Amino acid sequence: MNELNAKLQAVTKKKSGVTRLTLTDFRNYKNLRIAAQISPIIITGENGSGKTNILEAISFLTPGRGLRSTKLADIKRIHPADDTNILAADAWSIAAEILKNDESYIIGTALQKIRHEEVSDTEDEIHSFERRIVKINQQKITQQAELGKYISAIWITPQMDRLFQGGPQPRRSFLDRLVYAFDLEHAKRTAAFEHLYRQWFQMLKSGTTDKYWLQSVEADMSALGVAIAAARRELIARLNTFIIHEPDDVFPDVRLELDGLIEKMLDSESALNVEDFYTANLAKNRRNVMQNESVEGINRTDFKVFFKKKNMPADLCSTGEQKALLVSIILAQTKCQILDRGFAPILLLDEVTTHLDDTKRDALLDKIRNLQLQAWITSTEEQNFSLLKNDAQFLRVSNGIVTPLL
Repeated sequence: MNELNAKLQAVTKKKSGVTRLTLTDFRNYKNLRIAAQISPIIITGENGSGKTNILEAISFLTPGRGLRSTKLADIKRIHPADDTNILAADAWSIAAEILKNDESYIIGTALQKIRHEEVSDTEDEIHSFERRIVKINQQKITQQAELGKYISAIWITPQMDRLFQGGPQPRRSFLDRLVYAFDLEHAKRTAAFEHLYRQWFQMLKSGTTDKYWLQSVEADMSALGVAIAAARRELIARLNTFIIHEPDDVFPDVRLELDGLIEKMLDSESALNVEDFYTANLAKNRRNVMQNESVEGINRTDFKVFFKKKNMPADLCSTGEQKALLVSIILAQTKCQILDRGFAPILLLDEVTTHLDDTKRDALLDKIRNLQLQAWITSTEEQNFSLLKNDAQFLRVSNGIVTPLL
């Protein structure tokens, strides 16, 4: 046993994960309760049976919009078409008992509809909007980032099989999700930057001439942008260093890079100098934004991945190689996170064995087993998991009903 494995096992001897999951009016589940083990949990069933919905529910125990990035209202359960007398549920809720290093906590999250009455000169109006509320041990919290102190999740979904193709936005979102695990304020910063960017755009679109207002927004955007870029750079450096010193024995070594002006400037310039440049650049490009031209900044950064042995960009690799590269990143992130934060993340792996050959599939399952963490894994093929027959909890989903398999 090498030194790294000894350190990992020392942390994971104390269990972390979901021990009980309860869903109400969530996706295709009216009521569902699962008693879960801290082990690999294999969920099998036909496509459309509700396997991924369980993983999505767990992802909502962490900050953000879940593994599908779905609108909150779209998650509400819709009754079967033949049940014509009943409309969609008004809300959904998730409750879970979790362990963090053998300490037990209760996390609850739900959709809440807020009604707001406005009185005008002509008529009274009632508006409603929906928001997500979160409670930890029955206490309501105002910042979702607080969840990151108790639970963390890393996921792979079938949509990520195309991560290295197409535009940079999905890769950037994937990268930021990895950063959240180490920097709990990163999600708040990215959300605040996006809000300011929209506000800035609307101000320009409306033709505002208040230069002091514009300058104030641009200064705030620059400060947030540089902090976001710095956090991304730190995560990339951390993972690259880990991969160099702890190469994987089965999955390909990767090299990670950031292709973004602000991130590159931080290689040689102080943060204050980069902020000044960013602010000036935003002001200089106000007219370009109105002509639908992009402005160089952290919202254009691309996350580049290379197959190190071949020195080949991931987008030029085969489908199987791309999946293996993605798994390499996730494994490195998982191990780094265990060592850095002192508790294990939950892995949510939706159809993860697709595009992996038998050797890599079994190697991944063996690594998950050896890490002694909780991994929720979905598949249509139960026989793919014979390696874990004595070490995993097996569940079968059919028509929204979950049945334990003995």
